Amino acid sequence: MADLKALAESIVGLTLLEAQELKTILKDEYGIEPAAGGAVVMAAGDAGGAAEEEKTEFDVVLKNAGASKINVIKEVRALTGLGLKEAKELVEAGGKIKEGVSKDEAEEVKGKLEAAGAEVEVA
Repeated sequence: MADLKALAESIVGLTLLEAQELKTILKDEYGIEPAAGGAVVMAAGDAGGAAEEEKTEFDVVLKNAGASKINVIKEVRALTGLGLKEAKELVEAGGKIKEGVSKDEAEEVKGKLEAAGAEVEVA
């Protein structure tokens, strides 16, 4: 049981960027996705030929901070509520700024980040 406690302490001590990388590894390599409520859910296999539903949730992904990285960091902080260090790490590494948002909110976030000088994609 001591190993589980050490694992839990390691997870709690992760930075936001490290937690995001852990989430990506668990999703890509093991098919495990965190649910909205915080529980872990195993990804179900494709039902094979099921009609694809219209996408209602979108992710805003930062591709490149551009020349005015400071303005992009300020905008990321305003949009996410992150601290300066975490926002800077996220901008430098790139990745998802917002996850599971409506199309309108995704487009609004994209517009704000592009106005700050970033290259952004809505996925």
